[in-house]
Amino acid sequence: MIGSHYSFAMDIEKYRSGRCPVGRALARIGDSWSMLILRDASQSPLRFEAARANLGIAPNILTRRLTMLVADGLLEKRAYSTRPPRFEYVLTDKGADVVPILMAIGAWGRKYHGEGGTSYIVDESGAPIEPLVVNARSGKPLSPGAMRIVQP
Repeated sequence: MIGSHYSFAMDIEKYRSGRCPVGRALARIGDSWSMLILRDASQSPLRFEAARANLGIAPNILTRRLTMLVADGLLEKRAYSTRPPRFEYVLTDKGADVVPILMAIGAWGRKYHGEGGTSYIVDESGAPIEPLVVNARSGKPLSPGAMRIVQP
């Protein structure tokens, strides 16, 4: 068991510093807890106890994920009380850039696993939003057949 955990940690480290940008990104935000934490932080500053209760996450796991997200520059830890010391977590610009990706993942989840009433996103007028990932140059939606990966 220890050997397999060590191997997993080594694989993650390989991706964190590897050449593949997908691997680099997923090594930082690819676990479910981190993505859900970032999702919640996109709505308002995140406080530890509220996040723990909302997500149903164990305190030790939440602490590890928050520490990692702060270290990777996706969240900023800010004091909101000095007595007792209390902190909240807010998205950095880097963290805010992840939010559209999370919304696209959510759209995929609604499309393929949306049985029952699932949440959805709305714009400032309250109209539903359906995320779409496009090529910024052409404005065309991305699709597997329309792109390829090139190694430097």
